[in-house]
Amino acid sequence: MDVVKLTDISAYEAPGHHGMVASTLQGKNASPNEHFWVGFSIFLPGGGATSAASPTEKVYVVLSGEITVITDTQTVTLAAMDSCRIAAGEARSIENRSRDAARIIVISANAEPGDKT
Repeated sequence: MDVVKLTDISAYEAPGHHGMVASTLQGKNASPNEHFWVGFSIFLPGGGATSAASPTEKVYVVLSGEITVITDTQTVTLAAMDSCRIAAGEARSIENRSRDAARIIVISANAEPGDKT
């Protein structure tokens, strides 16, 4: 078992993101996950991420607040316990259009097994 306590996580800069704080809960440099990593992000009102595609699929799960996820074909606002999957190679942007902070869990496949980036 690999346990990561809240007191042990630290924030990192996420390229293309603004008005948000990101941290890794599992995988990457937090634990030795082979196939995926789990992150926790807080998007402040007006915060978000520019349009970008990842080589791996991702799942966003909103814990509280709301985020709007925009792809080439769809725009959806997710609220608490809503989730979405972004396919590998699918461009998306994120906006917090609300007046409250949004807290989300991000689950992403590693680009390569054991990937720490």
